[in-house]
Amino acid sequence: MPRSSKILLIVLCLLTVATALVWIRAGAVLVQLFIALALAYLLNPLVRRLEQRGLNRLLSVLLVFSLALAGITAILLLLFVAIKAELAKVQLNIPEYATRLYELVPTNLKIQLQIDTPEKISQQLDLLTREFRGIAFDIAKPVFGWLQKAVTSTVGFLLNLLGYLIIPIYLFYLLADMPHLMAWLKDLPPLRFRDGLSLLAHQFDTVLGGFVRGQLLVCAILAVLYSAGLWMIGIDLAVVIGTLSGAAFIIPYVGTVLGIVLSMIMAILKFHDLLHPLLCLGWFVLVQALEGAVITPKVVGNTVGLHPLIAIVSLLIGGQLMGISGMLLAIPVAAILKVLAGHLLTYYRSSEFYQGN
Repeated sequence: MPRSSKILLIVLCLLTVATALVWIRAGAVLVQLFIALALAYLLNPLVRRLEQRGLNRLLSVLLVFSLALAGITAILLLLFVAIKAELAKVQLNIPEYATRLYELVPTNLKIQLQIDTPEKISQQLDLLTREFRGIAFDIAKPVFGWLQKAVTSTVGFLLNLLGYLIIPIYLFYLLADMPHLMAWLKDLPPLRFRDGLSLLAHQFDTVLGGFVRGQLLVCAILAVLYSAGLWMIGIDLAVVIGTLSGAAFIIPYVGTVLGIVLSMIMAILKFHDLLHPLLCLGWFVLVQALEGAVITPKVVGNTVGLHPLIAIVSLLIGGQLMGISGMLLAIPVAAILKVLAGHLLTYYRSSEFYQGN
């Protein structure tokens, strides 16, 4: 082995060991950096488009930051107002829900759950609703405790504050220096491999970027469609169920199943018939068909191009290996493997073994 190759191998081993030590001792820093890299990867195309319109890099980054912050704030405010109104409405209908639920629950289960009268069910539902409305306060308690503990130590306070601020700081610098970072990465591979690796990296970028950005937009569109349809049917918590189902669609098919189950339960409790549950089912089936035939092809396109059977199998394997995280990563990883498999297949068909020479 040439001396330069030995030196390179030693450097790579040292970097691997150093990264492992940092992960063990300060893994949160690497996680924050990874999150910042992912966000920079998602936002960089917007910054690049603004640059193409004549703005400098720094101004483009600041503008994208401002628009993202304003959009997230507006969405959260709208959701807060809508959910607050829906929860108040549900609390008024609790006695009706309790009566219907009492009729549906088997006698043995009533005895085990100690809900032998509709009034007791109503009390439990009312308590559950009050607890749900107080979730924000319960979530705030650890924050106040953290502040109280952090203030007692200046160093602890600064470190905790830095932990929350570090991701936007990383994101800002990564976006500002993204062209230099990409040029540096392109210059790293040996000259003889550079063209092939550049083509592979471009295909990875096309697949991952198109899928992630497109999938997020698809989730937002589905959340609006689900919420609007359930609201027109008259389902209580329409915005809550629709938004939750749309967000859960980041894992394909999971959001649809979740929305069908929740909406049909609410329809049964409120309307006491089969028409409205079937309307909920029909609406989700219609939107799912629209998503597969129109929304995803128009928004995401054919950048991933996985067969539905392969997508389902990938989701199941990812869930078995890593749970929810595995299901989130299943489709992107399957898309990357598809790109690699395409290159291997091309190499195989051009080989002497395949051609018989």
